[in-house]
Amino acid sequence: MTTRPPPIRPAAPDDPGRRRALACLAAAACAPLAPAARADTIPVKGAELRVEDGEVLLNAEFEISFNPTLDEALQKGVPLYFVLEFELARPRWYWLDEKVLASTTTWRVSYAPLTQQYRVASGLFAQNLASIAEVERLIGRVNSRPVARMDELQPGTRYQASVRLRLDVNQLPKPFQVNALASREWQLASDWLRFPFTP
Repeated sequence: MTTRPPPIRPAAPDDPGRRRALACLAAAACAPLAPAARADTIPVKGAELRVEDGEVLLNAEFEISFNPTLDEALQKGVPLYFVLEFELARPRWYWLDEKVLASTTTWRVSYAPLTQQYRVASGLFAQNLASIAEVERLIGRVNSRPVARMDELQPGTRYQASVRLRLDVNQLPKPFQVNALASREWQLASDWLRFPFTP
């Protein structure tokens, strides 16, 4: 003769364990999402485009300032990447603006403890600097940077240029990327500065 296992009784409504589990679920469902860290702003002092020898050259000035967290990361051997973004669009009254071209320039900033110098590199360009203030001035001043050729544009047409500078947290080592998402100290960027340009 086989014996049946005793029936499983549902938990009583006043079961303390059940109440705790429901309370935890309710708290998790009602908890607000953590807001994204607000970026520290890099003030933009100005920008302009000029044409020289068939090239469109960008001049821009940003008032960048490294906070202690970023400087400490450099001292510990973590390189920082700053990206200058430039866009040129043609306004259209009947539709969205037409993006004509876009370009980016990346600076890699690192620190060498042996020489106690900062190094800023971009493409084939590299320069050693003695202080963080010199690094800020070098990255913050864009002088005669080619962004387009005149044969890519229509003379007499009104364009809208846009430029901004930001710290690219996606190029940080993985552990720092996690911190960067939740920490304002790692969110460093300027607003887009938009200005008209007619070649």
